[in-house]
Amino acid sequence: MRYAFSTLGLPGVPLDRSGALAAAHGFEGLELRAHVEEPLHPASPTADRAAGLRALTAAGVAVLGVAGYAQVAAAGADEPVLAELRALVRLAADLEAPYVRVFPGGGDLPEVDADAHAVRRLGDAAPFAERHGVRILLETHDSHRTGAAAARVLDRVAHPGAGAVWDVLHTWLGGESPAESWRALAAHLGYVQVKDVASAQELTPLGLGAGVLPLAEAVAAVPRDGWLCWEYEKRWYPDAAELPGRLARGREYLEWLVARAPGDPGGAR
Repeated sequence: MRYAFSTLGLPGVPLDRSGALAAAHGFEGLELRAHVEEPLHPASPTADRAAGLRALTAAGVAVLGVAGYAQVAAAGADEPVLAELRALVRLAADLEAPYVRVFPGGGDLPEVDADAHAVRRLGDAAPFAERHGVRILLETHDSHRTGAAAARVLDRVAHPGAGAVWDVLHTWLGGESPAESWRALAAHLGYVQVKDVASAQELTPLGLGAGVLPLAEAVAAVPRDGWLCWEYEKRWYPDAAELPGRLARGREYLEWLVARAPGDPGGAR
């Protein structure tokens, strides 16, 4: 198993500092939040992208993915969404990252309409992503928070340039067990986002293993050659403890979960 964490837990921190923290605590990758508040985003100039990649490469840390905010199931015209997807793919390619994370964002649209938007836009963007060596991953989130809902879209897209990020919190909030999520997402999975919280009503991030999420079952379900990415949502919960002080324990906990999981991927089934 390979381990990463999201820079959502280090709001505005320079990439050399994020890379140093990752390397010091045994994380091989970073998921980079691609927003104007952060060091790199889709409007960043080429020189900044190159400098960021050099800094992370020097630290021995890979960019797992670019976490974008495109909403592929949202209402509205296609072209702005497609332009955002293409910009995120170019950023990922410049950073030698294999993945771009996007959201559904279907809101209050009827399911059939939200699905149609997502299928059409991902189907359009997936070949572009594949040509750039990148895969666009639909996160289990908001209007499509379960694995079944994300798979309903991705089964129709049916292109290797599109896949899924399994956010364990959102599938749990959607009432889906890890075994059910794995069965739905196995054919599409890019990587897994792990986190922990106190309850469905209290989502302030906790250290891994300190909350109620079924992390052991989720980790047991996924292949041993995949990525686990810790998404600690410090940006949205400024009163949460600082991430650097939790990295060592979090990395140890993930390794412990992997070590105690069945050797056969899908063991939680």
